[in-house]
Parts: sequence; structure tokens; C-alpha cells
Amino acid sequence: MQARIQGTTMPVLEIDLQPSESVFSESGELSWMTGSIQMATHTQMGGGGGLFGVLKRVAGGGSIFMTEYRAMQYPGTVSFATKVPGHIVPVELGNGPEYLVHRHGFMCATPQVNITVGFQQSLGAGIFGGDGFLLQRVGGVGTAWLELSGELVQKNLGPGEVLRVHPGHVGAFQTTVGFQITMVPGIKNMIFGGDGIFLAELVGPGSVWLQTLPISRLAHQISEYLPQGQSQPVTASTVGGGLLGGIVGSILSGGQ
Repeated sequence: MQARIQGTTMPVLEIDLQPSESVFSESGELSWMTGSIQMATHTQMGGGGGLFGVLKRVAGGGSIFMTEYRAMQYPGTVSFATKVPGHIVPVELGNGPEYLVHRHGFMCATPQVNITVGFQQSLGAGIFGGDGFLLQRVGGVGTAWLELSGELVQKNLGPGEVLRVHPGHVGAFQTTVGFQITMVPGIKNMIFGGDGIFLAELVGPGSVWLQTLPISRLAHQISEYLPQGQSQPVTASTVGGGLLGGIVGSILSGGQ
């Protein structure tokens, strides 16, 4: 098995598989594959905790299905592209700590890697999409590839070293790092600070990967360009039309 990451702003992971080798991902992650690759969709992969593990993953907002991509009689290639501008990060598992990853951060992995819910905290309606704050735990043995959005900043925390982060910027961290969601100190900061009322507190030792473009923040930034007051579902065409209309409207308004 050989893997390579191509591209910069919107990278793609291409994995060359020899006969009988395989990788798996959550359903819907595939970008393209060669004809010798066979797909098989299951409710669990990589020792994910049986039925209880599946139900727990679904309750946390994850997918009930995992898809395996296997090379059969001949070598083949399967590819996974990022959904937003960002980075693909490979992590090796089995000889060190496991990893906690933001809810959309798992891209794919080799068969003996397992994915479970590592942290879940309900923070009230409207916070983090109304589903609370969720981290996936990536463990087992093998290689996993993570998708982190925006630019990537790695911090190596010493024992007892504290880092407080806007929760959306938490990309991934080793399980040796302590983690909790805390309130922003001070009533004024909560009401007028404009940074929300929660912070993620990470305590070393261990490595932390921060992402500069949380998906929730990206969605908020483009929301003003989406069609308003319409009952039709939001599709790629309506989003594109909304973006184009907003850009044209801004140009026309600026010219008056």
C-alpha cells in the first residue's frame, strides 16, 4: 500500500492498493477509484465496538455506514478529496497515543483502525449546530488520514501547559492531552466579546493540531449569500446562484 497527497488548497489523498489490501471510510467520502477496486458497505469496520459502538456513533452525529474499498485481482487506486480548503494529515496508530478528532475530521483508514465517539457534550440548542460538541476517537493499529480545514498549526504542549481555544479551531490532539469545555470568564466577555461563551481547554503533555477555518465559521460567512425566505431545499445550484447574486449585487451597489 502506498499513499500520496496531491494538491495544495483542495488536496486529494490517493491510495494505491495491492490485491487483498483495503481501506475504509464513512459512506459518501469517495472521490474516484480505478476499476479493480470493489466497494462493500457495512455498519461497522475496524473493530468499532459492535452494535453498541454503531448506535453510539450515530447518536453522536456520525454515519451508521462504513464503506470498504478493496483491490481484488489487480492493483488499484482509490482517492478521497477534501470537502473544504484544508490539509490531509496521516497519523500512525498502535505504538503511541490515540487521537481525538473534530466531528468531520476522519477521512479514511486501514482495516485495523477503529472509530468511536471520544467526547460528547451537550451545550444547548443552537450551539455547534444544535448537536453539542463532538470529538471522534481514532484508535487501533494502522494508519488513519484526517481532514483539517484551513491552515494547520501544530502545538506541542509540555506537562501541565494550558492552551485555550475557540472550540471550532480544535482539529485533533493526542489522547495524552487533557480536554474540557469551559465557559468564557466574565459576563462582559460572554455578552460583548463576540467570541461565543465557550472555550476548549487543552492541557499537556501532547500534540495538538489547530485548524484556522472551522466549517461552522465558513458556513456563517457564506450564509448571507444563500437564498432567503424560500421553502425549496438548498442545493449546489441554489448555493451557487446565491453566491453569484450576492457578488453581482455588491458590484452594482458599489457602482451607484
